[in-house]
Amino acid sequence: MKNFLGGVLVLMAISVTAQGAEFGEDGYADSDGVKIHYVTMGKGPLVVMIHGFPDYWYTWRKQMPVLAQDFQVVAIDQRGYNKSDQPEGVENYTTDKLVGDVRAVIKHLGKEKAIVVGHDWGGMVAWMFAMTHPEMLDKLVILNLPHPQGLMRELRDNPDQHKSSEYARNFQKPGAAAALTPEALAAWVKDPQDRKKYVSAFQRSSIEGMLNYYKANYPREPYDDSDRTYPKIQSPVLMFHGLDDWALLPGALNDTWQWVDKDLTLITVPGAGHFIQQDKPDLVTKRMRAWLTEE
Repeated sequence: MKNFLGGVLVLMAISVTAQGAEFGEDGYADSDGVKIHYVTMGKGPLVVMIHGFPDYWYTWRKQMPVLAQDFQVVAIDQRGYNKSDQPEGVENYTTDKLVGDVRAVIKHLGKEKAIVVGHDWGGMVAWMFAMTHPEMLDKLVILNLPHPQGLMRELRDNPDQHKSSEYARNFQKPGAAAALTPEALAAWVKDPQDRKKYVSAFQRSSIEGMLNYYKANYPREPYDDSDRTYPKIQSPVLMFHGLDDWALLPGALNDTWQWVDKDLTLITVPGAGHFIQQDKPDLVTKRMRAWLTEE
């Protein structure tokens, strides 16, 4: 009996250890009074991973354990989402505040610079971080979010992109959050067990806060940014784009090389949609790790 109980305890310990190894450790960083939740695992150079809409840190579950073999990986909940604070007011979701959250996480972890990985709105935050804090950026990885100049051009000149962005214009309208539920926001998640986790995370989230990203930052008609200049990216850039993305069409990728002063690697993936890190996790993980670890 004693040996049996000892065996059970060992198995329980292994189970707990494996779970911790899979999901990492929780932490919080203070960003000018806003608490930003993150999950971290691994040791080495810092990789900060930023999710988009509607999502949370768990979107990187396939990439984190592999990248953690070479890096300290930190996946954050952006403000408004899951376990991070959810300040009220559109003004609290402008890109400078979102970029500040990433900067706060890096500083909180005692680092001077990081590799930054962003998807969707996380990609926009990553682009803007690269422009405003080049001294803190080692490399930049973007998933399904064209450079802001490319997106603005397509919104202005491409009727198909204009049509595909109708959802964003609807999100900018007053009262838009009332039409959304955690269940509806999680409907895109394919695995039933993962979908349950997403519903729980969105129940903890602020749907109004999620839509404030669009109200504060998404371009508005007539889509003219001719009076705005963007600093060129000063670090190497890796981009993934699922070609079946109905919201962000691939035409916006054209000319990205004009806005980057270092090497640009673009990987377009047929058969993958907007959430490419989940649609093609093995491809994304393998190519990302190879690119990040190459000399």
